[in-house]
Amino acid sequence: MSSTTRPVQRHLGTAGPVTSALGLGCMGMSDLYGPADEAESIATIHAALDAGITLLDTGDFYGMGHNELLIHEALRGRDREAVRISVKFGAQRGPDGQWLGYDASPAATKTALAYTLRRLRTDHVDIYRPARLDPKIPVEETVGAIADLVKAGYVRHIGLSEVSADTLRRAAAVHPISDLQIEYSLLSRSIEATVLPAARELGIGITAYGVLSRGLLSGHWDQDRALTGTDFRSHSPRFQGENLAHNLALVEALRAIATAKGASVAQVAIAWVASRGQDVVPLVGARRRKRLTEALGSLDVTLTEADLAAVEAAVPAGSAAGDRYAAAQMAHLDSEH
Repeated sequence: MSSTTRPVQRHLGTAGPVTSALGLGCMGMSDLYGPADEAESIATIHAALDAGITLLDTGDFYGMGHNELLIHEALRGRDREAVRISVKFGAQRGPDGQWLGYDASPAATKTALAYTLRRLRTDHVDIYRPARLDPKIPVEETVGAIADLVKAGYVRHIGLSEVSADTLRRAAAVHPISDLQIEYSLLSRSIEATVLPAARELGIGITAYGVLSRGLLSGHWDQDRALTGTDFRSHSPRFQGENLAHNLALVEALRAIATAKGASVAQVAIAWVASRGQDVVPLVGARRRKRLTEALGSLDVTLTEADLAAVEAAVPAGSAAGDRYAAAQMAHLDSEH
């Protein structure tokens, strides 16, 4: 795909903004996937913007503010209104990076945004969302606090992340929700049972993260790859022992389909997520320009009905070995999902 070609646009729900058909998830440029090169990260964001990607996804706890500062640097001299910045908040972390829980109380919500605006050097964020449901705070209170920020002009749209169908309905009764950010890939399809239908019933878009299952579906992973202790995947059940061997066998089945189409495994995996509906925007977590270029190539991949059937046969729903998260992390997910 030419760097001057703009990706097809999609609308994030009936109440949300128009964005590019792919978004760039920036987390790995600061945290959780091992060391990253800051100059290459900024160059990758620049390349994404130049290719027409308009949606940048971050969190105030990615590198404890580093990711927002990085995005500010990357957007220096760029047209702010041409970019949609989506920010997650609420995760609490210590100076050693340890996870301490979640706080999405109204006061914490507004305080977190004040710091985010300062780090991004902007007067608003386009989508603001709690990273997880805070079990101590009714979602109505969190959404109500963000609604105050919308009225004040600091936030343009309200989003949610990793919540159940019931939570979506409760939140949408308080204020229109633009999109639900949630893991969705060939290896993670649990949202199809109740969450995705509820989102569609409510006119809420989906920003799908983990579309390559944190690298498993990239086509570039191998059984012997070494991981540092700071890499999330060193603790992820899907990357351990027999689970990893099973999951990589699924990838090889998908590779045969990709090769027949003249595409890479990653491109087919991303194209599959994009094929789920015009209300779904895949987020790609490319940290380097080479991987970004590959991901952009997914926009040129058209999956026919026969292709989709072959993909489903190669990687059936529920075929992944291992949970998405370790048991301790699963406790932070909304109960239905």
